This record gives sequence, C-alpha cells and structure tokens, in this order.
Amino acid sequence: MDKKGGNMNHPRAGSQVKVGPIKSLKDIATIKKLLSDKPRDLCLFTLGVNTNLRASDLVRLTAGQVRGLKAGDNIELREQKTSRVRRITLNNAVIEAVRGLLASACYEDTDALFKSQRGVLTVPSVHRLVKSWCRAVNLKGNYGSHTLRKTWGYHQRLTFGAGLPELMECFGHATQRQTLAYLCIQPEEIKGVYLNEL
Repeated sequence: MDKKGGNMNHPRAGSQVKVGPIKSLKDIATIKKLLSDKPRDLCLFTLGVNTNLRASDLVRLTAGQVRGLKAGDNIELREQKTSRVRRITLNNAVIEAVRGLLASACYEDTDALFKSQRGVLTVPSVHRLVKSWCRAVNLKGNYGSHTLRKTWGYHQRLTFGAGLPELMECFGHATQRQTLAYLCIQPEEIKGVYLNEL
C-alpha cells in the first residue's frame, strides 16, 4: 500500500507501475540457482533474460518450436502485441534450459512449453513468478514479467556493448531515447559521460 491507501501494484486508470531490469549478473546467477530444481521456471527465466520476447509471446511457445534446436538456431514467431514476425536466435544457455525442461516431462510438439496446473501459464502468472523470484533473492525495486525482456536489453547494452540502433530494432522503438528510457539506463549513461577524465 502507498501512503494514500492505494495498492502500488494496481495503478489507477491512466497510470502505470514501471518495472526495472535485473542489473547485477550475480543476481541473475542467484535466481538461476534458486530455480535449478524447477525446470519450467528455470527455462522461463533463462529464455526471458536471453531474448527480447514479451511474456505474452513466451507463454505461447510450443514444445515443437524449440525441440531439437542447438545454439545459434532460430525460432520464428508472430508477436502477439504487434503482429510482426520476429526471428530470434537462441544461445547455449537457452538451449540447455529448454532441453532440461523437455526432459522433465512428456511433451507433444503441440503442447505449450510453459504449462501450469490449470493448463498454460498466463502473463499474470509470469508476472507473479518474476516478482517472487526477485523478492526471494532480496532485490530492491519493482519487478514483473517485463523485467525479463528489460534485463536482456540492459545487459546487451551495458555488459556486452550492443549499439542503440541494434537495440532499437530489436525492441521496435522509434527513438534511441525511448530505448534508453525503457532499459532504465539513460541516467546511468549520462552520469558515466561526466565521470570520463581527460
């Protein structure tokens, strides 16, 4: 609850709660360790922080889309939000997590990759899971389903040095400013400029 008695996780109409990325590689590793005995959750987290897929697209993935793939292979899907066709290259961390999940239960090719007790995992369920994982490792801030995608972009930029034009294309943003704001790194990058010494 906030000071005015409203629930901060349920914003008033017209407003929104902004979630952030997981900025520490150590925290990412700690969450993976926490989920190591939960193949579905580990795969969801690993796939989420290693791609720019929205939760709405993650929960629509089927076993057949990822079965038998190796690092460097692509999956192609139509984004639910934009209806654009996206081609995503999968890295080794994702492939290992997918293999672990598919080995943990019987999956038909048409089955949802991320099952729940009631059928298919939903976006609100992903949101709650991400919040609970971040809380379990004592992260401060606000986290949710969008945290996964933001974490990918944040580390592409700051850890791996990806350029803003490439990230703009990956996220479908119109401006570099929008991408920096989305990834919660604009103030950090500006501060970094001032700290450069000549």
